[in-house]
Amino acid sequence: MSRLRSGTNRAALLGAAVALLGAGAVLASATDGVRERLPSGWPRLGADRVWLDGRDLGRWRDQGWWTPLVIAALSVGVLLFLGWAVAQLRSGRVRELPLGQPDVTLSGAALAAAMTERARAIEGVADARVRLRGGSRRLRAHITLVLLPGSSPETVLELLARHTVAEARAATAPRELTADVRLRARSHKSRRLR
Repeated sequence: MSRLRSGTNRAALLGAAVALLGAGAVLASATDGVRERLPSGWPRLGADRVWLDGRDLGRWRDQGWWTPLVIAALSVGVLLFLGWAVAQLRSGRVRELPLGQPDVTLSGAALAAAMTERARAIEGVADARVRLRGGSRRLRAHITLVLLPGSSPETVLELLARHTVAEARAATAPRELTADVRLRARSHKSRRLR
């Protein structure tokens, strides 16, 4: 699913880039300074060329279907763009995971909350946050840990892998679960005396 979404996004971006580059090249070739610098074999637009003059535009507007068609096409384009944008914002978030038996599922938010609590319980961790992404075959846990001053990152990572991530892998089997861990250190706060 994520490969399909990634391929669709790349194809949409490539199509938009080609359309914008083409439109920019056509408009730039109509400019006097740019037109003079183009190679002799390239097509050139005249400086007096207009895409749709007042008479042609009036003729199109006289057709009863023209205005509703333009409004409908623009509306569909805007709705498709908004739908794509919402899908990108919501994409990858794990909602529910089927657990192998009919009608038995695990909430992705509940699994992320359980992993967060287990990570916070590790000695040397001040705070933790877990976000789950993925599809039906692979899951990815994005784990952010804030370490207490003086704690050992190696020890924290070992305990995280041995307990929190291992338990999550057992809960989500047979799906693959990979973990990306980001460590931050809590800074020493010095108190000021007056």
